[in-house]
Amino acid sequence: MKNTEYAIVDIETTGGNASGSRITEIAIIIHDGKNVLDRYETLVNPEKEIPLSIFGLTGINNEMVANAPIFDDISEKVLEMLTDRIFVAHNVNFDYSFVHHQLEQAGFKWSAKKLCTVRAARKIRPGLGSYSLGNLCNSLNISLENRHRAGGDADATAMLFSLLMEWDDAGEIEKMIKKTAQDQRLPPNLPPDDFNNLPEKPGVYYFYNQAKKVIYVGKAINLKKRVTSHFTGNNINPQRQHFLRDIHGISFEVCATELMALLLECTEIKKLWPTYNRALKRFEAKFGIYQYEARNGYKYLAIGKVSKFQVCIHEFSTLYEGINLLRSLAERFEIDHRFCKYSKTEEGELFYNNEVKSLPDVISHNAQVDNAIDYLLNNRPSFAIIDKGKSKEERSCVWIENGHFYGMGYLPSDISIHEASEVKNYVTPYKSNQYIEQLIFTYAEKHPGKVYFKKHFLT
Repeated sequence: MKNTEYAIVDIETTGGNASGSRITEIAIIIHDGKNVLDRYETLVNPEKEIPLSIFGLTGINNEMVANAPIFDDISEKVLEMLTDRIFVAHNVNFDYSFVHHQLEQAGFKWSAKKLCTVRAARKIRPGLGSYSLGNLCNSLNISLENRHRAGGDADATAMLFSLLMEWDDAGEIEKMIKKTAQDQRLPPNLPPDDFNNLPEKPGVYYFYNQAKKVIYVGKAINLKKRVTSHFTGNNINPQRQHFLRDIHGISFEVCATELMALLLECTEIKKLWPTYNRALKRFEAKFGIYQYEARNGYKYLAIGKVSKFQVCIHEFSTLYEGINLLRSLAERFEIDHRFCKYSKTEEGELFYNNEVKSLPDVISHNAQVDNAIDYLLNNRPSFAIIDKGKSKEERSCVWIENGHFYGMGYLPSDISIHEASEVKNYVTPYKSNQYIEQLIFTYAEKHPGKVYFKKHFLT
């Protein structure tokens, strides 16, 4: 690490993400690992309003920055001070994302190795109660003046950095700043062991916040590779910036196949409803088929929106799917289309009067509706998808019963798979939904050789 220089940086901003916010103050301290060599500090006109909440935190208001230089005016000076130096900051990804973004907007292409003093402190001084800059300064007797101002925080970070360099007998900082080091990409609050323990196997992973609450669930063909992808790149999207800062832990569950990982991911998201999972939440069933009886005694089938206060016969992701099935049932069981409604709120109850003629016999009509419902509920396939296990000693099983996802599990490889009831004993029940069932049926169609107990398909 001889001749290595460090640029210790702190910034104040108008908000929490680089894409929608701007720098209002920047301080850069040049350090050789032992001593401070140079220092630069300035307010910056962000060319936008500073929110009151930010003023309350930093004390920087619109009047203070009105005559300050805009970032374009200082960009060459900032670039000069950062070039060929290690970029150091407390929670480095935050400061780096802003500086990188605004240099890019000023027309400069710049990147640097990073060193996070949060991560470095965790490695060199493990076991402290908190690694926020304020609490570290209290714990280590570092003077911290002008808190939440770029100059004051940069000075405190420089003093912390000097102590960490002095205490770093194991050479942790040198390891951290290698280009290939995982510390170049891991979130500041994530324990390295949580990442190191990830296997290169299919499965489901869980991200936890500081309160040990699951904030994200994902599935992977290769757990380590997929989790790594969350931390690479310089994405300035505000959601990603908040997401990375919130990650304080990772756990995982290995699955035998990608299908099982996908099903487990779906059920876990449904059960835990994590803050940062948004994609799969869109696949919640929105429509269902309902049956009701009108005042004239005739039974109706109707498509309506799913409600937690009413039980529907069958669920759909789209209205289009529901209408198609309702039409199919009407044709198959010869149900008068006047008794099939696309909305439960539609007006349409039929009465015996001079305007309505040729109504079907109410008893036979209701019997046809009952037959259609029975068909929908009970005439769906039951089968198992048998595949490889997590080891040679087992096989995996995904069980569908009466068209619904029943559960999944693992059975010993030496057990006979000729008896459905015996195989089912090894299956753990899970909650189902329409999206999961769609995934399984699509998989079964693509891989018919893995589908067992076809004799149990009803016709």
